Amino acid sequence: MKSDLFSKEHLAEAAQIPGMTLQNAKSVKYTVNGEMHARQGSMVAFRGNLQFEHKSQGLGGLLKRAVTGEGLALMAVRGQGEAWFAHEAQNCFIVEIEQGDALTVNGRNVLCFDATLHYEIKTVKGAGMTGGGLFNSVFTGYGKLALMCEGNPIVIPVTPQAPVFVDTDAVVGWSADLQTSLHRSQSFGSMIRGGSGEAVQLRLDGQGFVVVRPSEATPPKVSN
Repeated sequence: MKSDLFSKEHLAEAAQIPGMTLQNAKSVKYTVNGEMHARQGSMVAFRGNLQFEHKSQGLGGLLKRAVTGEGLALMAVRGQGEAWFAHEAQNCFIVEIEQGDALTVNGRNVLCFDATLHYEIKTVKGAGMTGGGLFNSVFTGYGKLALMCEGNPIVIPVTPQAPVFVDTDAVVGWSADLQTSLHRSQSFGSMIRGGSGEAVQLRLDGQGFVVVRPSEATPPKVSN
């Protein structure tokens, strides 16, 4: 049988070493030798001797997720084999986190990560009770983290001289040592008259970077 479908670009070849790699722009391949963690429901294929189990967030994480709708619904993948992860054909990116690094990520943008990484759902300081940015997940430790994004992400440097203001519905993540606060870009009178629809942003100060996607959050799909 002949087809471009069977080209090297699409072929899943046997892995040489354990860990994660990009299968293509829309999916991540993870060669498991022990344990890793992934977003629940994101596995699209696997081969080998693997077990998939629900991973508890702990009481604090569950309470925060119940209040905000944010958080990480995770599964632990254990054993030896290969698994492929993807979510709604979103673009995938791998971030390598080293000791001393800390990355704040919106839970909706996490695809999978090494078990050597530690994550904690934390309050975004200064964000108040806004919908899009009250709780995010902070990753520390060492290992690889696969993120996903609708469209091509925009990475914006943040410096003490040039703070960055982002829509809380568009932000993917940022350097965890940046200072956060809310910025109101409309006057109260403008809001009463209907405003621009961009009333409040998350302000980031310090030295680092912020990642945003080229669209605001879309409502979750409702299954029939």
